[in-house]
Amino acid sequence: MNNPLQFYPRSCRNEREVESKLIVQYLLPKLGYSPDNWHQEVIYGNIRLDFLTVAVKKMKNFSSCVVIEAKHPQENLDHHVRRLGHYLMKIKSFYGVLTNGKEFRIYQQDKNKLKFVFCCQGENIANNISKINALIGKESLSEKFSTFQSLSVTQVSQSSTKESKQLPMKVIAVYHNKGGVGKTTTVVNLAAAFSKKGKRVLVIDLDSQANTTFATGLVKFTDELSDQIKDCYVYHLLRFYESYPISKVAVKSNFTNPEIDVVPSHINLMKTESELNNIRITPTVLDEKIRNEKENYDIVIIDTPPSLNLFAFIALFSSDYIIIPSDLKPFANQGLLNVKEFINQVNIARKPQNKQPLEVLGVLASKIPTYAQFVKFILPKQRKSVINRYDLPILDTVIYQREDLAKCLDKSQKIHDLQIHDLQIPDPQSVLDYKPDSISAQEFEVLAIEILEKIGA
Repeated sequence: MNNPLQFYPRSCRNEREVESKLIVQYLLPKLGYSPDNWHQEVIYGNIRLDFLTVAVKKMKNFSSCVVIEAKHPQENLDHHVRRLGHYLMKIKSFYGVLTNGKEFRIYQQDKNKLKFVFCCQGENIANNISKINALIGKESLSEKFSTFQSLSVTQVSQSSTKESKQLPMKVIAVYHNKGGVGKTTTVVNLAAAFSKKGKRVLVIDLDSQANTTFATGLVKFTDELSDQIKDCYVYHLLRFYESYPISKVAVKSNFTNPEIDVVPSHINLMKTESELNNIRITPTVLDEKIRNEKENYDIVIIDTPPSLNLFAFIALFSSDYIIIPSDLKPFANQGLLNVKEFINQVNIARKPQNKQPLEVLGVLASKIPTYAQFVKFILPKQRKSVINRYDLPILDTVIYQREDLAKCLDKSQKIHDLQIHDLQIPDPQSVLDYKPDSISAQEFEVLAIEILEKIGA
């Protein structure tokens, strides 16, 4: 029989044992919940909750209840964050727990956003039980919600005041000087995830390969004669200061719902670099045009070329933050040294303009293989090397290489043409629209939450 004063993660071999040994035998008694204060296998509408605790029985809603979701010890908890958020919003509960025995997390719902508030390893739960009690213990929640009605009025008033005050626009560059690391996939799906969280999003494609322009569904032509982009794209934004503001160049894209705005790129962009260099275009041009749109967008994401050229420099100069996607393979990791040096060059140029240094949000592990042995043994070592060898932060979220991510961007639709039957034109979707319940969609949901928390948006 387990020692009730301690919990041993290795004793849990499956989800059922996580439920019985961690939650029922150890956690709930430690948090002050007697058997009549919690319920298992709770059905609410079309959702099923593993556990629901009840701190204040007389309340007419679930505000003081805690949703607890148990997973198999081998499950990655990141894959279940989005669903937990859905549960909390559905039943209007403030606190939720995710655990697989090896890891223990607490989340809080705050104005329809899921906030990560606590985490520890399963073997350290006993050492942190007082912190956990302060957050979701029965006595603690009873005190928090005893005056819930009066607090609610105050919170609604404060929320209205905060919401009426618009947060400053955030500009994020997605950059790595090595290609093939998942940059475009990151840009378009992160933009979609932000949009679904109510953010007004602008994407700027500064890569002459125009992959983001394709991926957001703006290339509807089948030959150069019907090319509707070449006469108004990001080149014009940079080249002509007065006559091409963002509002003239940006195009609505419905590759995700709600739709976003995209400043497209074009294959001709690579031929314009020498021209722009010859006229000595300053990196402030794009920065100024973006800042002129501060009332119209909450987040701007800039896709960059995999190089150290003028367009990459302009992108980083114009941004507040940078995300560095990487497959963590040797060449990508070696390229991180070039990225760091390039960021230093950009920061030197930013200083005379009184711009704060570019903030590195982190290296994003992307296009990562999913086979178990790699994830268990190799991936942790690769992530540690980014921190130890290259002195760069690494984001908690991991984007794995999955079939859905490829399929959603390769979608096409047939149109009837008098000369060519069943003509195929690109019709991509974000993975959050293509398969909203897929693991890939959940990964980008988690990434969006992590980034929004880091930038305070």
